[in-house]
Amino acid sequence: MTNSEFETEIQSICKKFAEIKDTCSEFIVGNEHLTEAVFIGVISDGNVLIEGMPGTAKTSVIKIISHLLGCKTKRVQCTVDMQPADILGVRIWNTDIREFELKEGPIFTNILLIDEINRLPPRSQSAFIEALSEKQATIDGITTPLKNPFFAIATQNPIEQEGVFPLIEAQKDRFMLCVKSGFLKDDDELKVIKREQEGNLDIIRFLKKKPPALSPSEIIKIQDIVKNLKVSDSVMNYIRNIVVATREHGDVKLGISTRGSIALLRGAKSYACLKGRDYVIPDDVKNIARLVFPHRLILNYEAEISAVTPENIIEQILDTIEVP
Repeated sequence: MTNSEFETEIQSICKKFAEIKDTCSEFIVGNEHLTEAVFIGVISDGNVLIEGMPGTAKTSVIKIISHLLGCKTKRVQCTVDMQPADILGVRIWNTDIREFELKEGPIFTNILLIDEINRLPPRSQSAFIEALSEKQATIDGITTPLKNPFFAIATQNPIEQEGVFPLIEAQKDRFMLCVKSGFLKDDDELKVIKREQEGNLDIIRFLKKKPPALSPSEIIKIQDIVKNLKVSDSVMNYIRNIVVATREHGDVKLGISTRGSIALLRGAKSYACLKGRDYVIPDDVKNIARLVFPHRLILNYEAEISAVTPENIIEQILDTIEVP
């Protein structure tokens, strides 16, 4: 592919993203950053965790984006009594052919929506680990590849305390991005109320009028294009310096892993692509670090009792590290 053709592909991706973003805004009021974060996760071939209070449009955003991506989507509404087989599936004996057949669980799809993932018991949460990182599922000792593309988008309510099982560090690390969904501004809240009064908040009816903007094969092509964006040595050194700084910070108990470094690089390339560039600049790295790092950083006890947050640490580091 020539440079001119590559730049044309980049502009085409930008146009598709703008189309998806505009369509989402026809139904979703506010929280535009959710659409961008989910799309970045998709074209980076990564998983996304959305945190927010109930009723802040987390699931609606995912439903609309999934439809517009033209992907097969399944949803898991998590409960405390859910078993791994409810997610992965089971092998059942077929008396006609005298063999075990796989009855696929919801994980065999392109986009898996995991609603309230922190309500799953630890054993069922662990069932996702292999799928999130290796794109495969092992059922009764037999490993089966998942569909391509495959990515998971999970939601959780960080305030809920009863009947929840917080994700452990290894599980959170499998999510490339973590984005927060908050309450609307006053004006946006009024817009939602008016749309409900006018009968314009029926998501099923809305989606019936909107054709998909992409297909699974096009998503795979976009992912390949994003992987080929140019990243200079100075920007890669910048990424390395930021990651190392998280490990050496006095308020941090556990810094960013190597998986986090890779997620930052992939996310920065996707962000650059959505801005119409075929190369990454330091600002791309900064913007994505705010999505890639917070859920991975573990602060020490002194920092926690001093009300220091991962976001505070990240901003300190970004302000301190020399920009190339």
